Amino acid sequence: MDFRSDTVTQPTPQMREAMAKAPVGDDVYGDDPSVNDLEQWAAERHGFEAALFTTSGTQANLLGLMAHCQRGDEYLCGQQAHNYKYEAGGAAVLGSIQPQPIENEPDGSLDFAKLKAAIKPNDSHFARTKLLSLENTINGKVLPMEYLAQARQFVNEHGLQLHLDGARVYNAVAALDVDVKEIAQYFDSMTVCLSKGLGAPIGSLLLGDAEFISRARRIRKMVGGGMRQAGILAVAGKMALTDPVPQLKVDHANAKLLAELLNTLPGFKVNAEFVQTNIVFAKLDESIDINTIAEKLKQETIIISPGNPIRFVTHQDVSEQDILTLVEKIKSYL
Repeated sequence: MDFRSDTVTQPTPQMREAMAKAPVGDDVYGDDPSVNDLEQWAAERHGFEAALFTTSGTQANLLGLMAHCQRGDEYLCGQQAHNYKYEAGGAAVLGSIQPQPIENEPDGSLDFAKLKAAIKPNDSHFARTKLLSLENTINGKVLPMEYLAQARQFVNEHGLQLHLDGARVYNAVAALDVDVKEIAQYFDSMTVCLSKGLGAPIGSLLLGDAEFISRARRIRKMVGGGMRQAGILAVAGKMALTDPVPQLKVDHANAKLLAELLNTLPGFKVNAEFVQTNIVFAKLDESIDINTIAEKLKQETIIISPGNPIRFVTHQDVSEQDILTLVEKIKSYL
């Protein structure tokens, strides 16, 4: 059992069979029929002109930021945004793009008054503010549809573009019970990670208009992201996008169960209000030796990432029984 992340999901037997039989070509030449099929299908499915298959969500975000912004430009984002905090500073290092982080509100959103105050004036002293980047879900929390509409209005008023880090956007789809196009409609570009809760072994998509994706494709080559017979991966990615919501709803229900059970353990505290999808954060009393607990769990082939707060993530390879076992083991160690 592995509760570290939904990135640890294993490809299904059906995916493995499809990968073995995938028609392939050289994607750098544009000759891989399975990649072309995924990109064309995904663009239409999400309501965009074009799509680009990339190796990872980090790469997809980097290409998106660099395709939107030039050297000396700036993008607004949250302090907890993955493309600011957890992607090795790629936008700044490789794109010479300045991030302007804004403190996330408790629900994961960004305050529009604070965003407005951060937009730089048209003055040679400042970086040029070009883009607002949001993340949905963020730390497992879902941005409401009304907020997305307000974000679109905000960028229109201030002449900005709007990008969505949609690594777990299908978890938002499942939680809100909407079609993915209803979320995508507000954004100029978005990413979708195929290798988290959707269960593909590798890959992400970047979506936008045709000119934007053309720029991103060139940058993908520049940073070493050109792939050859990538159709072996693309067919799994398309399968992952086909009706993924039912499994994600199971993952969300399992996360709620895990939150409830953790709250019964001495020294563990979970804010159940913020368990909206498949991610659970638990704050621990100082008396809890989580590193020792993690080592004992590892001996039972149960893997967690020790920390305080500690994060647990549910996914297709974690069952309700696994959750009961995990909590029972922790209880016995306490």
